[in-house]
Amino acid sequence: MFTGIIEAVGQVQEITGHGTNKTFWISAPLTSELKVDQSIAHNGVCLTIEEIKAPLYRVTAVKETLDKTNLGSWLVGSYINLERSLLPSSRLDGHFVQGHVDTTGLCKSIKDCNGSYEIEFEFPEEHAPLIIEKGSICINGISLTAFGVQRTTFKVAIIPFTWEHTNLQYLKEGDKVNLEFDMVGKYIIRKQALNIM
Repeated sequence: MFTGIIEAVGQVQEITGHGTNKTFWISAPLTSELKVDQSIAHNGVCLTIEEIKAPLYRVTAVKETLDKTNLGSWLVGSYINLERSLLPSSRLDGHFVQGHVDTTGLCKSIKDCNGSYEIEFEFPEEHAPLIIEKGSICINGISLTAFGVQRTTFKVAIIPFTWEHTNLQYLKEGDKVNLEFDMVGKYIIRKQALNIM
């Protein structure tokens, strides 16, 4: 379980393929604090640390993960948002994030608002019931608040701290991002669906 509050930005240093899997070596400021078998959210995707050779560590993404996220488009040099799993004693500053990405979204526009940034994203219509005005949304592992919600688009406002301390500063129009919708909303939609049947 995660909170969507990014701890560090890592960088992909090496990518290798093994069958349908991809293995990534990533450098990060917090590598010395990590342990093998720990769960770390990478752009919101929960992956297990397999090996550590400071300042690098290794993770692997299987076909299912590559198909549903933007990990398949990572290149050597890509910047990755990182968050370690939630401790029972931690404050929940964002919202409950599972690290199980629902789909990818597309960056439609980035607007510099002279002190903040406004970013608009497009997402698949099938997920429309899972996002609401002023509701929580996890984008590349970052807990954010959606506004201007339409059937297949929404916007988020980015404060300077988040811009400077995440990989949103490298985002370009047309880039894919990982989206995880609020877990509570998923349970509500599931309950409604079962009541209808």
